[in-house]
Amino acid sequence: MIEVFKWKQMDFYNRGDGRHNVEPNQGHQGSSRPDRPYNSAPVVFPGKYSRRKRESFTSRDTPIGVSSRIGSNDNANAPYIPYNNVPMGATHFRGRLFVTMPRRRVGIPSTLNYIDMSRDGRERSPKLHAYPNFALNQFNESSQNLVSVYRTTVDDCQRLWFIDTGMLEYPNNRQQIRRPSIWIVDLNTDRVIKRFEIPESLVETGRGLASITIDVQPNKCGEAFAYIPDLVYRRLYVYHLSDDRIWAFEHNYFNFDPLAGDLNIGGQSFRWDDGIFSTTLGPRQPDGSRDVYFHPMASTNEFVVSSRVLQLESNSARADHGSDFRVLGGRGPSTQSTMHEYDPRTGVIFFAEIQKNGVGCWKTSKPFSVENHGTVDSNASDMIYPSDLTIDDEGIIWMMSNSMPIFIYSTLDTDVYNFRIWRQSTSKDKRGTVCE
Repeated sequence: MIEVFKWKQMDFYNRGDGRHNVEPNQGHQGSSRPDRPYNSAPVVFPGKYSRRKRESFTSRDTPIGVSSRIGSNDNANAPYIPYNNVPMGATHFRGRLFVTMPRRRVGIPSTLNYIDMSRDGRERSPKLHAYPNFALNQFNESSQNLVSVYRTTVDDCQRLWFIDTGMLEYPNNRQQIRRPSIWIVDLNTDRVIKRFEIPESLVETGRGLASITIDVQPNKCGEAFAYIPDLVYRRLYVYHLSDDRIWAFEHNYFNFDPLAGDLNIGGQSFRWDDGIFSTTLGPRQPDGSRDVYFHPMASTNEFVVSSRVLQLESNSARADHGSDFRVLGGRGPSTQSTMHEYDPRTGVIFFAEIQKNGVGCWKTSKPFSVENHGTVDSNASDMIYPSDLTIDDEGIIWMMSNSMPIFIYSTLDTDVYNFRIWRQSTSKDKRGTVCE
């Protein structure tokens, strides 16, 4: 993998403090969505979302009593606190690299951002532009604005999809200030074309909504399906764009593996119980269906289900799913993975592996086994916690490493590079591995 960017601390063209107010290319002036759709305060659901005492934690938690500088002297009204900005996702589309900054602490100017590769691609530590504009990222200005985004994806119809969790995940003060929602942005116009609020009857909070995968054909853009894992409640949600409906599947395979939750990353030892975390789609079959591969993060196993099962809402109500959901097998020791993605050019699925601080792979034409699971790259000092892995329409892998366990359980050294974005073509990544 080739290191593209690295940061000691993240910075923005517009910090919200009046010092960097010129932010070029802030979307199209003809946007159908104004910067501030409504001039209203955030919608708060008081007292309903306090976390119960837990024996173990997910990647969303900062345990009480952990010795860390995080939040110790933070000004809740400060628009920008450099230390608190930890990037999570990286998605590239034709000259723009989208970088997310979930609001896990105060002082985050914008949760959804991008790097202009033509302007700042040669910078070692480029500043971020808010996307689609700065105003839409101000959660306290409107009940329709963005709150917190973890990861994004681009579909075959040139649209950016993501989940806004609607939650401020401040330590000891977690607030669900509005309903979690599915967003779709047209990347040709930078216009928000859909915002769908996920009903409370299905999803109590957005805390576990880490990623989204889109199943669509370019000539049938209105028929898109979205698959949304919930790592906290261990469910898989399916959203159908044309019907504007969403339903939920529950299955034991969505649970974490209690034997795989003990982690040691970046010198930090801890235990997480993250359930289903990532989904990715295999090649389209003659009948139009696709295999949907998935795994919990606290697990080294991989599972699969056909999209035919997921796309039929009535299936979600069944008490017994029979053999619809299948175990593929184990990837091997220390292969816990955040995100994974299938590459149609090579037939390989690439895995962001947090225990190995690197990228793994499996060629789908081979049996799923430990022997057929390869290591593409690994670097215990520079690839600490690969938080995201995406493949763009040119066959390039983009991977974010963000040192998050150090941020949660210890203290980041702001004199060293803590956050990095890597890239490499999928054809080169598989060379010299069992995935060739």
